[in-house]
Amino acid sequence: MKRSRTTALLLMSAAPLLFTACQKEEQVQVQEGLYTSVEACTTATADPSACRNAFAEAQKKSADAAPKYATKEACEQDYKPEQCVQQHTSAGTSFIGPMMMGFFMSQMLSNRGGLAPQAPASAPAYQDKSAGWARPAPGGSGGLNTASGIGAGKAGLAPVSSEPNRAVTASRSGFGSTSARRSGSSVGG
Repeated sequence: MKRSRTTALLLMSAAPLLFTACQKEEQVQVQEGLYTSVEACTTATADPSACRNAFAEAQKKSADAAPKYATKEACEQDYKPEQCVQQHTSAGTSFIGPMMMGFFMSQMLSNRGGLAPQAPASAPAYQDKSAGWARPAPGGSGGLNTASGIGAGKAGLAPVSSEPNRAVTASRSGFGSTSARRSGSSVGG
């Protein structure tokens, strides 16, 4: 009698874990876009507040993330002359680098299409002479190009293929949908 009672309790305690594993989790989507202005961002996302906040955050990061050149001539080899200006990092270091020409904004979306209550992530965007776009490469101080010293140029940037002023949505799913894809069928859902 004692063995069957222990077995029953063990099965009852494991049941919630089994049922949880079979349930589909809410699908998480990330909406990211490259925007050249707050107005273009607002048109694409219909969220003026998030666009203003993302732009302001990208502006704060832009001097620290910008490619750093020792001379204006060196900067002009990669960027248009009117973009190459003297800037100051948050630490007060002076350098020549391109101005921010746009910003990236990422927002988490819920399965129902609404925005999740997280602040949008943002990053400055730089456009080179050949109209290619780049953003700060991951790593370093919060993804910013603070590790590369003056004269490092575009070393701290990652090229991107995003088209400006269009929101792009990427999906990520939870455990339930991953499990269902692997088995080819859905159990309990």
